[in-house]
Amino acid sequence: MSDVAVLATTGLAILVVVLLVVKVELNPVVALVIGSIGLGLATGQGVEGTITAITGGFGSIMAEVGLLIAFGVLMGAMLDELGAIRRLVGALLRVFGARRLPYTFGLALATVLQSIFIDVMLVISAPLARRLAPQIGPAGTARMATAIAIGLETGIVLVVPGVGALALAGLLDVPLGQMLVYGLVVAVPTTLVAIFLMSALLRRSWDPAKDEVPEELQAEPELEPAAVGAATSGGRADAARATAGSGTGLDEGVDEEGWVRGQARLPLLFAPMLLALVLIASGALAEVAGVANPVVALVSDPVVALLLGVLGTSAIGRATAGRERVVAAVGRGFRESGQILILTGVGGSLAAAVEGAGVGDVLGQYFTASTVAPLVVVWAVAAVLHVAVGSVTISAITAAGILAPVAPSLGIDPVLIALAAGAGSLFLVHVTSNTFWLLQSLLGQSTRGTLKTCSLGVSVSSVVALGVVLLLSLVL
Repeated sequence: MSDVAVLATTGLAILVVVLLVVKVELNPVVALVIGSIGLGLATGQGVEGTITAITGGFGSIMAEVGLLIAFGVLMGAMLDELGAIRRLVGALLRVFGARRLPYTFGLALATVLQSIFIDVMLVISAPLARRLAPQIGPAGTARMATAIAIGLETGIVLVVPGVGALALAGLLDVPLGQMLVYGLVVAVPTTLVAIFLMSALLRRSWDPAKDEVPEELQAEPELEPAAVGAATSGGRADAARATAGSGTGLDEGVDEEGWVRGQARLPLLFAPMLLALVLIASGALAEVAGVANPVVALVSDPVVALLLGVLGTSAIGRATAGRERVVAAVGRGFRESGQILILTGVGGSLAAAVEGAGVGDVLGQYFTASTVAPLVVVWAVAAVLHVAVGSVTISAITAAGILAPVAPSLGIDPVLIALAAGAGSLFLVHVTSNTFWLLQSLLGQSTRGTLKTCSLGVSVSSVVALGVVLLLSLVL
């Protein structure tokens, strides 16, 4: 096939996938498999070659990130069961104050809380945001909604162990330690700058009469006792718990907000997950420094590091919340991880079909490593896919699958391609996204208001992230 025919056929296959998801409302997993089969057959790979590419691509990506995604989801499910997120918000409020909360909350969501499912995080954080909004200042509701949207969406595709970041790293053969380090380098300034820009804009453009639903028409979200204590007393309950205990690492007091004896202190809850991330990062640093130690190699291996995180979180949960709650959380985590694992796997199938079509060789003729154009193209492909499909994770995985075969011919560090795809997949979260409607209902916004806070806010972070990635490309 000619170069033009290869590119046109690939583009048509991706368009078919988008139409199947958007118009026919077919499950993305099934649509991606259909698109991969069609692409393989249309580009002359034959029946056997196409099936081999699809199954081989699926197995290859599962070997890379299957256990990592499962372990990340299990840690998130247990932390959710232990109430860690609600308590973290109370601690942030106490330490940084209400007016800085959009920045600290957004940054926490983008970094340390990426093992938690995005829908779970929204349900937990939105009631707190609504209670705290009047204390933040002008356009408090809008600023908190924007911080939540930017933090959650940015982290899920840029920061390990976010499922999008794990999938991108696996598809593009990026060492997980490298993805963790450079993902943080991009996500932290992106989150802070995007929230700053949106805060300045919303102070001038937010109109409560048009951008918020009247209180009498809102469904008031229920707060758990701990959340009420943190939101209404400026963290008084957390402060009381922090001073309680006998130095064993457990809070032993009971307060009027309903906290029970034996809850683990906040640093202890997150210690296993943070330790796992530190171990993964240490492996990347050891590789750069040329250190070859078998013990370091073992504990810094991502699978082993996250396994240690799961075991540590489970031990803390069993000691403080009881075996039954931990077992239930683990069961829920396994159920919720199934679709993510399959979707990530078929992203590998698409990547194999695209590679077999020779798209990498074709595009490699038009781009060189001496220009930023390839990274902009990666960003644009992911952005277009996200606008069409409406899923940050699906668009990032699909963009990476299309562009993974191109990476070797460009001479660009694959981590930059992964980060550019992640940045592009953030562009224009809109009405096809579940996040959009959850933010609207949980924070009492009108559709117009949610377009400002969620759609515009996350789009700003997408553009800012691209800028940071381009700057990073100058030194890598």
